[in-house]
Amino acid sequence: MSATTLLQRPSIAVSDFRCSAAPGDRPFTEWHHCHSVSYVRKGSFGCHSRGRFFELVAGSVLVGHPGDEYVCTHDHACGDECLSFFLAPDLVETIGARPGLWQVGAMPPLPELMVLGELAQAAAEGKSDVGLDEIGQIFANRFVEVVSDRSPKRAPATSRDRRRAVETALWIDAHSQNEIDLEHAAGQAGVSPFHFLRLFSSVLGVTPHQYLVRSRLRHAARRLADEERSITDIAYDVGFGDLSNFVRTFHRAAGVSPRKFRQASRGMRKIFQERLALH
Repeated sequence: MSATTLLQRPSIAVSDFRCSAAPGDRPFTEWHHCHSVSYVRKGSFGCHSRGRFFELVAGSVLVGHPGDEYVCTHDHACGDECLSFFLAPDLVETIGARPGLWQVGAMPPLPELMVLGELAQAAAEGKSDVGLDEIGQIFANRFVEVVSDRSPKRAPATSRDRRRAVETALWIDAHSQNEIDLEHAAGQAGVSPFHFLRLFSSVLGVTPHQYLVRSRLRHAARRLADEERSITDIAYDVGFGDLSNFVRTFHRAAGVSPRKFRQASRGMRKIFQERLALH
């Protein structure tokens, strides 16, 4: 079993687990140290927990409750891969702490969770502009809604919520060249990360991390058009820590590479005209 920590925040941690166990390997007892939801993205395994046995395949979710023992088996196939979210007590209390919700052991492949699990995996691979901490909290909240058969109900945003969202968005844009995570932005707004994620998304239609990435793209586009600095320097100046990630993200947004965008801004409109002709 190999484990790689992808994210560590006060309210949530995310790890990538890869198990190479095979049929015939001797299983052993493990313990859940905190509340957790683990999305099975590949392979399969069995799990004994709280007197029940579950077969998990790609799309299933292993659910952890603090102190519970569990034993995993691999009777049918070799290995599995999981993306696991470990939740702090205050986050669990916010989204739903009723013990029965967290003692179900596992969830079958459900569309409500699978689509978010795949979005989480895309975020983990840097292929989405949703923050990994954001999608982790959204995934956990959706799990609670599904288990409790609770339809998501959102109260209209108050004027105070709207002010907080707008003021924090302005702050994010002004500081977008810096590293800003959900905890940091929520602290600026003076609310918990989970509540901030909900109110910001409700008021502005995007998550805080999506807005951060899009602010960086906006600043990059302006600099590509106005400045002679290298694309690499601009990428780092606006807050992207990796050049390949910047090029990929910019291309996904603009439909052309940063280099071609710069050329178009200097009068080479044919580039965009060709792009439009393809559609």
